[in-house]
Amino acid sequence: MDIIKIENLVKNFPVGKGFFTALNDVNLNFGKGEFAGFVGPSGSGKTTLLNIIGSLDTPSEGRAIVMDKSVSELTHKQSAKLRNEHIGFIFQTYNLLPVYNVYENVEFSLLLQKMSGSERKKAVMQALEWVGLTDKIKSKPNMLSGGECQRVAIARSMVKKPQIVLADEPTANLDSKNSHHILQTMKKLNEELNVTFLFATHDEKVMKYLNRIVTLEDGKVLSDKQNNLKL
Repeated sequence: MDIIKIENLVKNFPVGKGFFTALNDVNLNFGKGEFAGFVGPSGSGKTTLLNIIGSLDTPSEGRAIVMDKSVSELTHKQSAKLRNEHIGFIFQTYNLLPVYNVYENVEFSLLLQKMSGSERKKAVMQALEWVGLTDKIKSKPNMLSGGECQRVAIARSMVKKPQIVLADEPTANLDSKNSHHILQTMKKLNEELNVTFLFATHDEKVMKYLNRIVTLEDGKVLSDKQNNLKL
C-alpha cells in the first residue's frame, strides 16, 4: 500500500518578476517500509520535495498525498497534526535544544501528545536504547560528539513511532565512521519497525544503504531505480 503519492507535482518559487521552477511534473509513489532517497546536485529539487512530503510546504500544481491526506488541502493545524503524529524529521544540523539534556530533547517530541509522564518516560528510554545512548540521558548537546548529537536527533524523530521519517543530508556533518554508524542505526530501525525512510542526499555513503534511488535533475525525475546494495 502506498503511503505517499506524488502526482504531477510542480513547485514554483517567485524570483523577481518571474519564478523559478524547483519541481517540474514529478510523479512518484512510496510504500510502507521503503528505504529510499532523492539524489542529485544542489538545486535539483530534492529538499523541496522532502519539505512538501513533510507538509512544510505545498505544491504549486499537482498533488502530494501523504497518509491519505492531500498536503495542499490541509489547514495549518491539520498539517501540524500530520507531522506530530506520523512524520519524523532528521536534519544535517541536528537542531537539538542546547539548554535541554538528551532525555529532554527526545521527550520534547512527545509533549504535544496526550501521554502520561510514565508513558513518555518509557517511550524516551526505548528510543535512546535504539540508538545506544541510555548512558547519556543527562548530557547536554555541547557535551556530545557530532555522531552522538545525530543519534539523539534520530531518537527524537523515532520516539513517537512515526510512519515516515524524512532525513535531509543527515550525514553531511559527520566523518565516515560516524556516517556508517548512523546509517546502520536507521537501516535497523527501518527493518525492525517497518518505518518508511526518505533521504535527500548527494552523499555516496548514504546511497550505498538505499534500497531505491530516485535521481533528480533540474526539478525532474531523471531515473527511479532499485539499488543493488554494496555495503
